[in-house]
Amino acid sequence: PKVPSGSLSADSIKIKKEVANAFVKRKKRSSPYERYFEYYKSPMEQMHEQCENYPPCDYLSDQVGFALAYNRFFG
Repeated sequence: PKVPSGSLSADSIKIKKEVANAFVKRKKRSSPYERYFEYYKSPMEQMHEQCENYPPCDYLSDQVGFALAYNRFFG
């Protein structure tokens, strides 16, 4: 079927796997230290995520700061 100019079909943008791998490279982990911190988050990072995932806390943290908002809902 003819595709109107200006729009692409999924068939027209397929490329070979080898070609895709030439410009999409995965980042290699350089040390066990980096791998460790990818899997184990700091307590502060966990607290930030807990607050961000709870909309009232996330909204309040934009108004008064993270520490006050976190203590208001979870402290």
